[in-house]
Amino acid sequence: MRAEWERDYVDFVSARLARWHKQAYLLAGDPHRADDIVQQTCTNLFVHWRRASTAYDPDRYVNAMLVKVFLNERRRGWARRVWLTDTLPEIPVTAADPDDRTMLRHALTQLPPRQRAVLVLRYVYDLPVAEVAALLGCSDGTVKSQAYHGLAGLRRLLGTDALAALANRGE
Repeated sequence: MRAEWERDYVDFVSARLARWHKQAYLLAGDPHRADDIVQQTCTNLFVHWRRASTAYDPDRYVNAMLVKVFLNERRRGWARRVWLTDTLPEIPVTAADPDDRTMLRHALTQLPPRQRAVLVLRYVYDLPVAEVAALLGCSDGTVKSQAYHGLAGLRRLLGTDALAALANRGE
């Protein structure tokens, strides 16, 4: 019986791993931290696989796990203690940067983690306010407020024209 649920777990994870990594990368802004977040999520999922596999919507269950791993990592400050250098290299990103996605990713990393999580879940994954609130364990009003402040932060960092241009292209 154990071999059967392990096979189900591997099939489930294999089919979704790339999407989880993309989501973690958008949240963390760093591919290495995204790897760590996905790895921890997969570990948590393995431990709770019986419960997750029988959930009404296993994808939503794992999505919530991934966001919680990201937020918990940020709360612990682990990422700040791991760097091997005393300063991080500056990544120059300007409005003239031809890669708008890089500019947007950089701007997202400048936002507080909960604002970033709300923006990614609402506007990249197109989840409704109620679902984002359930994932983050907060009220609908908090999600709306975080989205408002997050978009205001992006406007401040990118400029209104650049953000509008990204939105019109569907970035």
